[in-house]
Amino acid sequence: MKELFLREAVFPPMGERRGYPFSIPALKNVDKIIFSAPVTFLAGENGAGKSTLLEALAVALGLNPEGGSQNFLFSTRDTHSALGESIRLVRGARRPRNGFFLRAESFYNTATKLEEYDDGTGDLLARYGGSPHERSHGEAFLELVQRRFRDGIYLMDEPEAALSPTRQLSLLCELDRLARGGSQMVVATHSPILMALPGAKILWLDEMGIAPRRWEETEHYQVTRRFLCRPEQILRKLGLSAGMEKREKLW
Repeated sequence: MKELFLREAVFPPMGERRGYPFSIPALKNVDKIIFSAPVTFLAGENGAGKSTLLEALAVALGLNPEGGSQNFLFSTRDTHSALGESIRLVRGARRPRNGFFLRAESFYNTATKLEEYDDGTGDLLARYGGSPHERSHGEAFLELVQRRFRDGIYLMDEPEAALSPTRQLSLLCELDRLARGGSQMVVATHSPILMALPGAKILWLDEMGIAPRRWEETEHYQVTRRFLCRPEQILRKLGLSAGMEKREKLW
C-alpha cells in the first residue's frame, strides 16, 4: 500500500470548541481521527455528523465545500461550519495530483458550474464524459468517478443516493481500482454494499463519539440483512402486515 495523502485530522483544543458543530455528540469529544486505509467510510444514523465532518475535511483540503475541486469557486449558499478552518490535517510525504468533493445533494449545482467553466471547446467537459446534465444522475456520478478520478484524494458524500444496487456494485469496483492505484477516499455512506469493500476502514459516528466498527456490526448491515431474510416479520412489527396475503398473490 502506498503512503496515504491524509494521515490524521486533529481537532482543536477543548477550550476552543463552542457551539455548532461541537454540539453534535459524535464530534464533541473527539481529539483526532486517524486514517489508516486507502478507503475510510463514515457511517452512522442521520444527523450523526458524517456530512458535517466530510465537509470540514473538504474545506481543510482546499476543496469547494459545495462540491468540486479546488478550481470550483462557487457557492449557492454558505452553510458549512467553521470546523474546516479549525481542524489541522497531518499529511503524508506524498502529495495528491488530484482532488474532488462529490456531494450528492449539490451535484446539480456542480454540474451547472462545470458547463459554465468550459471555454466552448468542450475539452473540460470531455474530462467528465460530457455534460453531467445530459445523463441520468447515477450515470453522471459513475462517469465522474471513472473518468475524472486518478491518483488523488476524493471525498464522497452519500454517492449511493443516485445509484441502483447494481450500480453500487460498479462503484464498489471503482473504489477498489482507485485504492489499488494509490488514491485515498473518505466516503460518508448508508450503503452496506459499499461498506463491504475489502480492506476499507469503517468509522461509526454516534453519541459515544467516533470509533472503528466491523462491517457486520453496523446497523446498516444488520437491519438490511434482517429485513431481507424475514421481511414479513419486520412488516408485522411495523404494523404494515395488513393485506400481505393479497400482495403475495399478486407477486
